[in-house]
Amino acid sequence: MPWGLKRYHHTGQSHFVTFCCYHRHPLFTTDESRRIFENALERVRRSFRLRVYGYVVMPEHIHLVLSEPERDTLADALKSLKQGVARRLIGDAEHFWQKRYYDFNIRNHDQFVEKLHYTHCNPVNAGLCARPEDWPWSSFLHHALGCEGRIEIESEWTARKRERAAGSLRPAVALPHSSQNRA
Repeated sequence: MPWGLKRYHHTGQSHFVTFCCYHRHPLFTTDESRRIFENALERVRRSFRLRVYGYVVMPEHIHLVLSEPERDTLADALKSLKQGVARRLIGDAEHFWQKRYYDFNIRNHDQFVEKLHYTHCNPVNAGLCARPEDWPWSSFLHHALGCEGRIEIESEWTARKRERAAGSLRPAVALPHSSQNRA
């Protein structure tokens, strides 16, 4: 690790992570390259048992909002992710990714909301689309509508789905005139 750079891992905090393609070359310009990234992120999510709260694939960089992994370190998970993507997409290039990554520890709910909003609005701010929902290479549609994609996004939608699957979904308030009171 470079001198003076200090990472705070094993804190139980979520992380906002950004990493770039080599010299910020736009290497994610096709649907296929973006799908390869999404598939690799899902593989790493499962393998390292981490929670992905949000992401966006931009032409020359990636933003992630995620938990610390239950297995190994965040640095190990990101290394696996970057290596897996590079192996599939590098072609004849000498490098695919910049060596380092930016990591911001999210310490409270306001920072979490801010980083998730920044992530989802990044394609709009870059002029790639008019609204976040117009950019399919992010977790925005999952958060807005509960749409499922290649990556399991940790959210209220996902928690409710797990509760339904376990048969433990309960209404928040007993409704006085509903069929639930007739059993």
